[in-house]
Amino acid sequence: MASRRLEPAPLSPLSEEELQQIDAYWRAANYLTVGQIYLLDNPLLREPLRLEHVKPRLLGHWGTSPGLSFIYTHLNRMIRTQDANMIYICGPGHGGPAMVANSYLEGTYSELNPDVSLDEAGMRRLFRQFSFPGGIPSHAAPEVPGSINEGGELGYALSHAYGAAFDNPGLIVACVVGDGEAETGPLAAAWHSNKFLNPGHDGAVLPILHLNGYKIANPTILGRIPADELRSLFVGYGYEPLFVEGDEPRAMHQQMAATLDEAMRKIRAIQEAARNGTDRQDRRPVWPMIVLRSPKGWTGPKTVDGLKTEGFWRAHQVPLAALAENPEHLRLLEEWLRSYRPEELFDGAGSPIAEIRATVPSGQRRMGANPHANGGLLRKSLDLPDVRQHAVSISLPGTVKAEATRVMGDYLRAVMQLNEASRNFRIVGPDETASNRLQDVFNVTERAWMEEILPEDVHLGREGRVLEILSEHTCQGWLEGYLLTGRHGLFSCYEAFIHIVDSMFNQYAKWLDASHGIPWRRPVSSLNYLLTSHVWQQDHNGFSHQDPGFVDVALNKKADIVRVYFPPDANTLLYLTDHVLRTWDRINIIVAGKAPSWQWLSMDQAITHCKAGAGIWEWASHGNSVEPDVVMACAGDVPTSETLAAVQILKEHIPDLNIRVVNVVDLMTLQPREVHPHGLTDRDFDRLFTTDRPVIFAYHGYPWTIHRLTYRRTNHLNFHVRGYNEEGTTTTPFDMTVLNGLDRFHLVLSVLDRVPQVKTAAQLKQLMDTNLIEHRRYVLAHGQDLPEVRDWKWAVG
Repeated sequence: MASRRLEPAPLSPLSEEELQQIDAYWRAANYLTVGQIYLLDNPLLREPLRLEHVKPRLLGHWGTSPGLSFIYTHLNRMIRTQDANMIYICGPGHGGPAMVANSYLEGTYSELNPDVSLDEAGMRRLFRQFSFPGGIPSHAAPEVPGSINEGGELGYALSHAYGAAFDNPGLIVACVVGDGEAETGPLAAAWHSNKFLNPGHDGAVLPILHLNGYKIANPTILGRIPADELRSLFVGYGYEPLFVEGDEPRAMHQQMAATLDEAMRKIRAIQEAARNGTDRQDRRPVWPMIVLRSPKGWTGPKTVDGLKTEGFWRAHQVPLAALAENPEHLRLLEEWLRSYRPEELFDGAGSPIAEIRATVPSGQRRMGANPHANGGLLRKSLDLPDVRQHAVSISLPGTVKAEATRVMGDYLRAVMQLNEASRNFRIVGPDETASNRLQDVFNVTERAWMEEILPEDVHLGREGRVLEILSEHTCQGWLEGYLLTGRHGLFSCYEAFIHIVDSMFNQYAKWLDASHGIPWRRPVSSLNYLLTSHVWQQDHNGFSHQDPGFVDVALNKKADIVRVYFPPDANTLLYLTDHVLRTWDRINIIVAGKAPSWQWLSMDQAITHCKAGAGIWEWASHGNSVEPDVVMACAGDVPTSETLAAVQILKEHIPDLNIRVVNVVDLMTLQPREVHPHGLTDRDFDRLFTTDRPVIFAYHGYPWTIHRLTYRRTNHLNFHVRGYNEEGTTTTPFDMTVLNGLDRFHLVLSVLDRVPQVKTAAQLKQLMDTNLIEHRRYVLAHGQDLPEVRDWKWAVG
């Protein structure tokens, strides 16, 4: 390994006493890690190790753990010697036992879990609970103090780290990136986050690439590429790489201590220059990062059954398995555990000795106890403007047109302005803030940008609080890190491409769900999505941009977590924006169009409607009977407009037909109350949708979603849902609805097919068929929709 060194051997900053203390701490962390993976009992090896002391199912990952603890050990020194305010983000997916071991050694784990005390009995519980029924997971889950990064999936550590550092000037985020994780697309894009970090008002991120050379069963790319390529890669990303390499513990401790000292000096110098005004405003700073090359499974068994283990992929998970069938493995396990000399590390009661405790920071400076890693402790509510000051003035439904997201943008401008001093609100998105009509925010802030700014550039600035990068993964990771450290934000994205973060959404939803069961995890601000440029408004992008299925992914998550909203107009969108920015521990999804469209509700009506979640639009309904002949339901802005257009046709041609219009703005109201807290009771649901009348439901997304939500309702068999049926192309907005059967003409035909008492069905059906034929002829000939469609408006009264 020495032949791969790229830097001269650093100085030796540690005294012999410090070196011994740091090495003792590291050995203790490694011992606790191995103990969690293997032991049920005999935690301090007070007696010879027997099979009954070992777990029957061995689960966990050793390979990355010693390197993670090595880093933790030396970051503790940085915190103590420099009073650094630091958190640790563990990128390697299954580094959980190491992270638990370190939070236990520093005392945080026992403070939050008193039954896992700092003594022999507590150590026994610590070991038993790991990857054990009723215990804790094997990765850096919410149960691990100090963690803000779910280890269940790789690729998000670095974007989380930068999200945590934005607007956190006193915070240093140490982010360990595993060399397996470094092969993922999200991680590769996240290296560019340094182009957005302002040393004047943001914190710092110290990336530490942990090269132990192997994944589960293969070498890693970055572990094998030539040394000069590795250096060039990170220089190209805009970092100054510092290298720590080797396998001899004493030398490695000295190297790591010296390298961290150097990295911290460089970070402080960058920040000081930015904050006293002596930096170059036209040049992005070059931040340090560390490359740590150490053996996989360091300090573990060097060979097992004659096969190389330490420094090879065989150390990845459980180096010694099948202990019941192979007594030699049991002997090797005891030898391995005793190699850390636990009798020197823990006193008679099983507590860490004083020399180990001396290496640990105190109070909230401990990384497991740092409040930034439990962001709800720091969270403060946003100052929010009065939504009525931004409302669209409406006297009668359907008499005013507006762009809903532009109205929202004016509101967000005010949010930015009111919270300018506190700097605790950010908008993230993939280069679409203006495209999504939120550009009014640029009246009070810019897009964050630390690279060169040309004279012709617009809305780029070092102080900007809008973060745009053409990587949905990075946007998601930034916002998650920002929220988990106590701030607020919004993710604006094209509807079709939010799918890129499906798995990240899943991981974050699981994080929130798990956090709800952990008393010491404080609530954080909700993750808010605005999905726009949606399926029904893709005039030029076409089929690739037509996919409303993210909602279906979200509906798989627990009811305590997810909320889905389909505002039909600008004022409902405005109220919902205000609402979601006040919530916590939720994932809120708002789907809204950006094209000019008719407005239906005054602000007061919008507030009432949104609070109910679903309701009858009396002004659009027809007839005075207690029970309607048909219910015309809708969810989404375009489905609402098409439903009202269909109602108008029916009113004109069948004036005696009793129609009830029901608009659903909160999709979760369709579920039963016992399934979702926003769900309507069966009685209230039946009041809206009746128990036996046909329901023609125009829905923004896939039709089966509505059936899935309502299948337990009394009248479900009478529901006929029209929505997106995976038919799309580059065409006009109305033709998109026709292709999928969501248009007004098909909605009228659905009524005629399902209301038996309609006497004029034949004539009206023929007219609708004729209209569909004429539409197709016209759109192909003229490239735009029929005049009667383009010029349609609601006939008041």
